[in-house]
Amino acid sequence: MDFIAILGIAVGLAMDAFSVSIAAGMIIDKPAFRHYFRLAFHFGLFQFMMPILGYFAGIFVEKLIQSYDHWIAMALLGYIGIKMIRESFSKDKSEVVRDPSRGWSLIVLSVATSIDALAVGLSIGVLGKPILFPSAVIGIVCAMFSIFGIAIGKRAGSLLGKRVERAGGLILIAIGIKILLEHMA
Repeated sequence: MDFIAILGIAVGLAMDAFSVSIAAGMIIDKPAFRHYFRLAFHFGLFQFMMPILGYFAGIFVEKLIQSYDHWIAMALLGYIGIKMIRESFSKDKSEVVRDPSRGWSLIVLSVATSIDALAVGLSIGVLGKPILFPSAVIGIVCAMFSIFGIAIGKRAGSLLGKRVERAGGLILIAIGIKILLEHMA
């Protein structure tokens, strides 16, 4: 998997955390360094760990599905992308009332924004590609997007939230199609 594909996946996966960070930037009265650090660290860490967990599950089943693994990767990324796009049109977005960078809210948001990365790790495992570098890129990109999201939320409100999530979904779908086309050639 080339760096551009990894970066595309990382950006696509970071969109949920970015959207949540924009909301957090709007909710937190005066975001300080601790808010930026906690959200970026946790979102990045969970985005780093989830692909690794999915990867090991992918390796376990790899021999069973080797001949059609590229279809599975495309289906998983397509599903995640479509889900992100569909959710971006949903009117029912849960709102965090208090400081979302603390306690259980932070853990729940970290898991919720990184669950899609589990399926990406599964796809990478099924394809038999290395996982550590992609996971690191995914985690770092997510942490950076989280920092930018808080800053944007602090300054610009929620103008970009849903559009950004749609773009992330489209990126994941495009990466899934690219994987399929590479394996069919």
